[in-house]
Amino acid sequence: MWFKNLQLYRLPAPWNLAFPDLAEQLGRGIFHPCGNLEAASRGWTPPRATADDLVHVAGGQCLITLMTESRLLPAMVIQQETLLRAEKIAAEQGYPPGRKTLRDLKEQVRDELLPRAFTCRRKTSVWIDREHGWLGVDAASLVKAEEALEHLRHCLDDLPLTLTQTRISPASAMADWLVEGDAPAGFTIDRDCELKAAHEERAAVRYVRHPLNDEAADEIRAHIAAGKLPTRLALTWNARVAFVLTEKGELKRLEFLDVLKEETERTSDDADAVFDAEFALMSGEFTRFLPDLMNALGGLSNT
Repeated sequence: MWFKNLQLYRLPAPWNLAFPDLAEQLGRGIFHPCGNLEAASRGWTPPRATADDLVHVAGGQCLITLMTESRLLPAMVIQQETLLRAEKIAAEQGYPPGRKTLRDLKEQVRDELLPRAFTCRRKTSVWIDREHGWLGVDAASLVKAEEALEHLRHCLDDLPLTLTQTRISPASAMADWLVEGDAPAGFTIDRDCELKAAHEERAAVRYVRHPLNDEAADEIRAHIAAGKLPTRLALTWNARVAFVLTEKGELKRLEFLDVLKEETERTSDDADAVFDAEFALMSGEFTRFLPDLMNALGGLSNT
């Protein structure tokens, strides 16, 4: 159940909403499959398939999961069927149907095809650290994270949430590290980097699986001197967590390295025990890793 991405938010530390109260309020928005005429549905589902609890708690940390179900009915399919029916009507009455008739026909086609469309389900996990005021969403973009947060706001009486902000912007910090050729203590620079110019053309240079030292380091310094800023930089923290930091402060391509995953292999063959161990280890790493990352970015500005 390891997170692949992390969109970071801040809560008051400590956040005073108890986990039983959180579970009770989440019950206002439990997941139900799409109805016949629903294009999409979303709601909270137990993080573990073998449990009924909406909130999974371990070591003062909690995990909640949003399930989203969507019907796969492309607009092109609706349009094609509507045109076929419109052509048939035109042939029968001798003239093409008007705009209102076409709109009604399109709605009729949609309502007929929607119940027969395939459905696709997607889960979005949300990690909450009440004590330290962290909320993280396993989503590749802020837009996807906002889907989960919107439903969370809908269910909770109050959600005093803000996007994480640091005193030094990630782009400026990454530029400094690349110019100096070294990352802050505890971090190492890996082999992926992207730089973009600020002007309208947004000229970009990418290094993929490429050592960012020697000649590459000189090239990168020249690009930065010419006005390009880093938008993505691959880093590793204490040989335990590898990730890509973006200019927006997102953490992507999270990878919990072998030294950490080996600890779960010694736990149990039971799926529930492995789930518990993985979540406990991951959330524990986050509580140590994130303060180091925030310090590397000059500290939090919204504490």
